[in-house]
Amino acid sequence: MLRAPRLTLAVAESLTAGHVQARVAAVSGASGYFLGGVTAYSIEEKVKLLGVNRAAAKKVNCVSATVAEAMALGAGKLFGADLAVATTGYAEPSAADGVMAPMAWWALAHRRRGRVVRIFSGRVECPGEPRVAVQQIVADAVLAELVAYLRELRG
Repeated sequence: MLRAPRLTLAVAESLTAGHVQARVAAVSGASGYFLGGVTAYSIEEKVKLLGVNRAAAKKVNCVSATVAEAMALGAGKLFGADLAVATTGYAEPSAADGVMAPMAWWALAHRRRGRVVRIFSGRVECPGEPRVAVQQIVADAVLAELVAYLRELRG
């Protein structure tokens, strides 16, 4: 769906830890549109590689729609991609952070000639799911949103 007209894709991941990139790269011909990705688990890497605002991210332990959107924008800019997706969240409950069930935010950013055309995000809840299942569910969710957006673009 990224081939005609050609659009390029970049990925920024945190809790999915490479699951999204692996799924994208598993498609034959991915080298024609997939420019690359970053797995930025720590706040330091999110700030340094993706341009996430440190103060804002620190307030929410790097887990929010705003952080996911900044990650997607940062990945698009870093790789010069038309489209970028990002994930951040909790793969397991974290009582210390007030998170009782696994959850995540995903984001999709569309840039054209360096300007943001559209950016949007969503939340995925995964109560009772084990860590790896959460990673897969979130990867599935962001890729489903990417496919839906591409279908919308192709009209």
